[in-house]
Amino acid sequence: MAINNCRVCENELFKKPILQFKNMPKSAQNFPDENSLSEDEGTDLDVYQCSGCGLVQLNCAPVPYYKEVIRASAFSEEMKEFRIKQFDEFVKEFSLEHKKVIEIGCGKGEYLALMKQSGADAYGTEYSPESSLHCVGKGLNVESIYIEDENCDLHDAPFDAFFIMNFFEHLPDPNTVLRGIYNNLSDDGIGLVEVPNFNMILEKNLFSEFIADHLFYFTKETLTSTLERNGFEIIDCKEIWHDYIISATIRKRKKIDISRFDDHQMKIKREINDYIYSFDQRPVAVWGAGHQSLAVLSLTEVSNRVCYVVDDALFKQGKYTPATHVPIVSSDMITEQPPAAIIVMAASYSDEVSKKVLENFDENIGLSILRDDGLEIIR
Repeated sequence: MAINNCRVCENELFKKPILQFKNMPKSAQNFPDENSLSEDEGTDLDVYQCSGCGLVQLNCAPVPYYKEVIRASAFSEEMKEFRIKQFDEFVKEFSLEHKKVIEIGCGKGEYLALMKQSGADAYGTEYSPESSLHCVGKGLNVESIYIEDENCDLHDAPFDAFFIMNFFEHLPDPNTVLRGIYNNLSDDGIGLVEVPNFNMILEKNLFSEFIADHLFYFTKETLTSTLERNGFEIIDCKEIWHDYIISATIRKRKKIDISRFDDHQMKIKREINDYIYSFDQRPVAVWGAGHQSLAVLSLTEVSNRVCYVVDDALFKQGKYTPATHVPIVSSDMITEQPPAAIIVMAASYSDEVSKKVLENFDENIGLSILRDDGLEIIR
């Protein structure tokens, strides 16, 4: 099952592979024994790069066991000490003591146990029933599940943080997994994502790092863009563990709170209405048919009190404002049919227009300028 489009951004892969390997192992697991040796065959690996985001990836199907995390039965004392220090700092920096932290793809709980030791309320997901039972036997809280879609509901969600260690590069649909994680995090959710460092592979010409298990080969740039594409902001992204690993600390991106726009809209509406009604029933004109004035006319609901809109652009004259249907005219109309006042809504040109009105038209015509912070009455 060869793919032609990037698994992350969906742009086309470059037509030709950047590398081709013949007779490679079909996987890094499932070693043949003497009885199955005759059936074991190598496979060809084609390495492609996305023409859009630049992510390097294999174009083949994932290995059959990609949902399961298979790590070495133990890790070295040096690695253990490194992880303990790393997790301690992670928990302390983001105040995760006694907070719910979940590992996505926890295997047999090697890292999960260390996270629990660091003071977090540790949880895990693991697809392999055998590995899940092993974790439970060690007193770890692990759910036997693989995140198949972004609406996946994890037990005990929402979580305050998550981590995924050298599993992300195996996943054929990383967007779905990241979205599923995102939807199971609290609003202030933090994450730690680690993958093999393709920057180092490039620097040291490590051709032997390619294997069918690893569908993706992330640089700091492509890992960052993948995480950002799926709702996360980068706190830090660095090379660790003798530069073999890229470690990204991330946070869940929040929606921008622009509720204050409603308050400001009501303020502008009130000020314009008060100004217009100060001239009793006499009509008022607006100068400027740009997009901002068009929006203000609609949102302040004063178009029924505006006799016309002045604009120097010839292609607008003789037309009407969209939605509010106020005639757009040249400045000659001010002399022919003087309004009681002019409200200048010309954005960065407002001062220039105001000066023109003061110098060229009846001084009895009221004048105001709609500024960013409200209506400024000139006269």
